Amino acid sequence: MGDVHMDRGARGAFRPAMERIDEHADVLLLAGDLSNYGTIEEAREVVEEFRDLPVPVIGVLGNHDHQDARPEEFATVLRDAGIQVLEGDTAVVSVGEQRLGVAGVKGFGGGFAGRCGSAFGEREMKAFIDHSRVLAESLEHALHALDAEYRLALTHYAPVPDTVRGEPPELYPFLGSHMLADAIDAAEVDLALHGHAHYGTERGATPRGVPVRNVARPVLGSAFAVYRLDREGEPLDISS
Repeated sequence: MGDVHMDRGARGAFRPAMERIDEHADVLLLAGDLSNYGTIEEAREVVEEFRDLPVPVIGVLGNHDHQDARPEEFATVLRDAGIQVLEGDTAVVSVGEQRLGVAGVKGFGGGFAGRCGSAFGEREMKAFIDHSRVLAESLEHALHALDAEYRLALTHYAPVPDTVRGEPPELYPFLGSHMLADAIDAAEVDLALHGHAHYGTERGATPRGVPVRNVARPVLGSAFAVYRLDREGEPLDISS
């Protein structure tokens, strides 16, 4: 699930669905924009909604979680409550005799292959694209570092245009970057999850066929979606 945008007004909106989430899933993944303005007060609201669940909780931050310019403090509040927050690093969850490895990064914009920005010209443009490149490289390094039977990439920004379709084309450069897909395709990845594109589409794939799912709450239309990883084929939706 992603883009829950917690604040006082959303308090308790997800908790009832979370209490028995272990009946549906082995891990809960949060794809960023956990708050509206990235305040510490909102971070505490996120904690109250997702702490002490019967499954591990792993997430990344989104652009809204950076709005108050204190993303490290925001993430610390979550980590202190047992919610793992990834930014260029990994988490591994044991599920029976197998391990699910998650590499996470917020990601950034820049656009998609054929219609993307480049690090050329003004320093502001170079900084924009370089930020996206650095985060994509950190995702690739994290994916390669995973020691697990299954690997999953968790971002806020989209790695492919498939899952942002439905959004105005003018917004595509601000919704994701092909560099994230390049990072995913450079590693052995079973599934990529992201949020951010509220008017996008749930299903897509990287150029090399890695399934991508947009789990922004407005796209899902439900509290969460459940995916089952299956080596025999792409992940199968079994509930939502």
